[in-house]
Amino acid sequence: MADQASRRGTRPISLLREFMANEASGGLVLMGTALLALVVANSPLAPAYFGALSSYIGPLSLLHWINDGLMAIFFLLVGLEIKREVLDGQLSSWSRRALPGIAALGGMVVPALIFLAFNGADPEASRGWAIPAATDIAFALGVLSLLGSRVPTSLKVFLTALAIIDDLGAVAIIAVFYSGALSMLDLGLAVAVLAGLYAMNRAGVLKLWPYLLLGAVLWLLVLRSGVHATVAGVLLAFTIPLRPAPAAPDRVAESPLHRLEHGMHGLVAFLVIPIFGFANAGVSFEGVTLATLGSNLTLGVALGLVVGKLIGVFGFAALTIRLGWAELPMGASWTQLLGIALLCGIGFTMSLFIGLLAFAQSPLLQDQVKIGILMGSLTAGLVGWLLLRLAPRRIPAPRG
Repeated sequence: MADQASRRGTRPISLLREFMANEASGGLVLMGTALLALVVANSPLAPAYFGALSSYIGPLSLLHWINDGLMAIFFLLVGLEIKREVLDGQLSSWSRRALPGIAALGGMVVPALIFLAFNGADPEASRGWAIPAATDIAFALGVLSLLGSRVPTSLKVFLTALAIIDDLGAVAIIAVFYSGALSMLDLGLAVAVLAGLYAMNRAGVLKLWPYLLLGAVLWLLVLRSGVHATVAGVLLAFTIPLRPAPAAPDRVAESPLHRLEHGMHGLVAFLVIPIFGFANAGVSFEGVTLATLGSNLTLGVALGLVVGKLIGVFGFAALTIRLGWAELPMGASWTQLLGIALLCGIGFTMSLFIGLLAFAQSPLLQDQVKIGILMGSLTAGLVGWLLLRLAPRRIPAPRG
């Protein structure tokens, strides 16, 4: 009994540590590929770079395959993480959800309001209101990894949980606000496939290949329906069973969801996200002027990420703690919490993704968005790292 309790107690911790290690190292790879994309886009290789992305492979361009196809794999992993954390992890109870949940809400609302303060009067530009509302967990944990033990594990857990809730909000925003005209036939067929996936779950099907096969059909139907195709990845994830196989009831590793999630981490962290970053971070600075840097769209994105996330995440978290609904993460100081709030302003992957959807027909506005994301994310990352680097470590009060 003691051995089983010990295994149950250490299993979530070891999974979380493995998750954060992968995300952190993946974030460092993403930083490198984003920098490489900027170098290539402003070098003699630029025509080949942009030409390759706009070339067609079958019915879609290479960039379209990356953003609608490859990123569906990323969203599948996001969905798996959300389901696991809600049912069997750091978000499995109200007390655990309160602080990251309310902080995530503030981190979505306040950046959107700041963006609209700059762009609300422009109907076209205001479509990008959700761009600064996203947090890039891979980048943020990559920065945290540079700080080592200076940041307590409780804050890393807080940041991870907050970013997962943030991702759920981003998925809902994409589905509701950034989908096109709907095909009711394809949407109805997608619902039928989703019902089939749910039925397999309820029937106790634990093999992964039937879910993945139907998931591919679901992706195609969602793509054709007008709802953004990446939403199919999250919907598929919610149908993957989170329970151990009958032959090994005490082994969490046998759960289909855990097996798929574990198998996908390396693929997403070291292939999918770097490819997305390389394909979308490349922006040519040719013709960029002070007017471009000072445009309402660029400033709305950059200040939304830096100032909006800082006020939203830290302010809502502080209010939650002051009201007694949650406690300051163990071993953390207020200064360190402020640094984490700044790191939430690194909005690279999901912010880029929403920006591409918001201004799909305007490359000029996309470039302004990319510059704003790069400015805001770089500022938030550097200032957040510096604050956490200089913040004194909190010494826990002796008990008794």
